[in-house]
Amino acid sequence: QEQLVESGGGLVQAGGSLTLSCAASGRPGASYVLGWFRQTPGKEREFVAAIRWSGGPTSYADSVKGRFSISRVNAKNTVYLLMNSLKPEDTAVYYCAARRSPTISDLPSDYYSWGQGTQVTVSS
Repeated sequence: QEQLVESGGGLVQAGGSLTLSCAASGRPGASYVLGWFRQTPGKEREFVAAIRWSGGPTSYADSVKGRFSISRVNAKNTVYLLMNSLKPEDTAVYYCAARRSPTISDLPSDYYSWGQGTQVTVSS
């Protein structure tokens, strides 16, 4: 089971940008999907974005389309989430997760491995 470690969170003003990184302990399989989710206190974990490790399709939540971009660097076993035009409502703990399937899913229950999370706080 891959271990996932997120980094890059922090405090940023509204309208600013942050890039989150998710490093996998080993090389994810070509058929794997890596996803980003976020969670705020008292709310369920929600889908943000996902990408197939072998390349190809990506998927985004409607709330982040046009502002966030997911990418991966295979040589570094790392997935990135570039977040632009950040809003206070983007404040959350962001988690990276891995899915053993080439099909992108927005359901947290479809992902088998999770990182510890990184806090993103957007001030107004």
